[in-house]
Amino acid sequence: MLAFILRRLWQMLPTMAGVILLVFILFNWVGGDPAYLLAGKMSDAEAIANIRRQLGVDQPYHVQLWIFVKQILTFDFGNSWATGEAVSHIMSSRLGPSLTVLIPLTILETLFGIGLALAIAFVRGSLTDRAVMVACTVGMSISILVYIIVFQYGLAYKLGLFPVQGWGGSLAENLLRYATLPILIGLAVSIAPTLRLYRSFVLDEVNQDYVRTARAKGLPERRIMWVHVLRNAAIPIITHVMANLPALLIGAFLLERFFGIPGIGREVILAVERSDFPVIKAVTVYVAAATMIFNLLTDLLYQAVDPRVQLK
Repeated sequence: MLAFILRRLWQMLPTMAGVILLVFILFNWVGGDPAYLLAGKMSDAEAIANIRRQLGVDQPYHVQLWIFVKQILTFDFGNSWATGEAVSHIMSSRLGPSLTVLIPLTILETLFGIGLALAIAFVRGSLTDRAVMVACTVGMSISILVYIIVFQYGLAYKLGLFPVQGWGGSLAENLLRYATLPILIGLAVSIAPTLRLYRSFVLDEVNQDYVRTARAKGLPERRIMWVHVLRNAAIPIITHVMANLPALLIGAFLLERFFGIPGIGREVILAVERSDFPVIKAVTVYVAAATMIFNLLTDLLYQAVDPRVQLK
């Protein structure tokens, strides 16, 4: 296993190099001159030249690329152009609020999706199965904005069960008070597509030969579903969960924006609105690195779930 991990880490290097080169090209050749964005409309040529010199964009491209590589290796992307705050501090301080919402949401979504998928598999083909699938289709057709507005207005504003917006200073306060409603909304939005997907994973296994053999041996249906079927359906479920984890950091920006959560997603939206290139570049590189790391963890989880999987 150690040899496999080292080999995969070595294979990440050319992939990361390609990501770095692509990001550099997009921001330096396609994104335009950042000096004009920072200088404003009433600036003169001398002010623009001074800003270019401070940012280092007056250097040759190979020098700028090396500066960018050093920023990645040292985890120092400089300061935000909009606020002057260190990008490293922005990332570290915004990560906690995002994870406070996303970790419970991912756990609840996975557990509810698996439990409901197995329950539906017990009554597959019945009227209940069809009714649940219709309800999932309806739920998937409704925009997340509708969920946010209805839940925020009904549960927070009208009933006062949750705060409409805000964020506290302690983990317990945030998790139990401010993050509860965003987690419920995220769960309501994601449970329909998750249930449909996990149901298909489970039904693909139900008709396999090993399931018929288990039934022929007299094993109870509950044990067949929760032990044999679930174990084999876990491979695509793990793939789905791990593949979505990096994107969740940015994908929850609507929840963070509407509920005033100072997370990564909200910061990315503000950076795009302000053309804050250092923050955008940092998030792009970090998400790419997280994607490769989670892919490696996915392969390791495959073998943990199914010993027949060989890491080669």
